Amino acid sequence: MTLSYLDVAIKLALGLVSLIFVINVSGKGNLAPNSASDQVQNYVLGGIIGGVIYSPSISILQYCIILLMWTIFVLLLKWLKTNNHMVKKMIDGKPTILIQHGKVDPEACRSVGLTAADIALKLRGQGIYQLKLVKRAVLEQNGQLIVVQMGDENPKYPLITDGVVQEDVLDTIGKDEEWLLETLSKDGYETVSDIFIAEYDKGLLRVVTY
Repeated sequence: MTLSYLDVAIKLALGLVSLIFVINVSGKGNLAPNSASDQVQNYVLGGIIGGVIYSPSISILQYCIILLMWTIFVLLLKWLKTNNHMVKKMIDGKPTILIQHGKVDPEACRSVGLTAADIALKLRGQGIYQLKLVKRAVLEQNGQLIVVQMGDENPKYPLITDGVVQEDVLDTIGKDEEWLLETLSKDGYETVSDIFIAEYDKGLLRVVTY
């Protein structure tokens, strides 16, 4: 079968429309991937478009069905991650604490494939040349290293996200869950699951509910 440039153009246009639709519906995460699943979605779409547009044996109708299946899977995955904390944790993983209270966790570093030289390089990139200056260092799912230095008054992470208490962040500011629940109760918040995000700012909690 000979290659039809009209078919290629139509398939490219359909792929572009499908990508725009998914981005507009699911958010802009695919433009700046912040997790492994976001990256995989982009790779899969690239594989679908690249592998199909030059294949005359796959009709435009079949191509549309493939794109529809991909779109449904992406939107379903997005919905599950948004509405189920355990599913999100299972799919995207969670940030890895590499340094806590100035002490490096070698096993945590190995688990994410970082050597001591890699850690030192990432710290130097943020102007930090001694481990004792680091209060906390966390490797995000997208590979970015977030550092809290000794003396920083506020944590760089919220205490509550999506109705879940972040106990390791509480530990960073020297507080515990009992203190958090008591403070929330005084401010009129009785249920943690009703809180979208709660930040700690200079001794005060700033809360946003659903």
